[in-house]
Amino acid sequence: MGQERFGAAEDLYPPAAVDHFTSPRNVGGVDDPDGKGSDTNPACGDRTTITVRLRDGRIEDARFRTFGCVAAIASASALTELVRGRAVAEARAVEPADVIAALGGLPARKEACAVMAVGALRAALVDAHVGSGA
Repeated sequence: MGQERFGAAEDLYPPAAVDHFTSPRNVGGVDDPDGKGSDTNPACGDRTTITVRLRDGRIEDARFRTFGCVAAIASASALTELVRGRAVAEARAVEPADVIAALGGLPARKEACAVMAVGALRAALVDAHVGSGA
């Protein structure tokens, strides 16, 4: 099995990343979200928006909408899986490297997609008034 190719020759994606792209989890928006945040990759124009619902200091639900490439969609999907059910403080501590690891890696030039997903989550937590340690 190994890696599959999408796009340029240097864009090899591991099976977990391909799975998150072809069968993304948590697509859409949370009804009546507690927070909504977006981030954009200015280099390519990709955009991710994440909505969250909080309950008892935990992320009860997290959903995303992404306009972007394979890596952008896979990163947002993996991130929502990583943070659902976690305490807000744990979710706030998730780093792009955690998203990349959950995907089994990303092509180096696509790692900014994980940064964008994390940025959208952090913006959603700020919008929910829990992003700065509250």
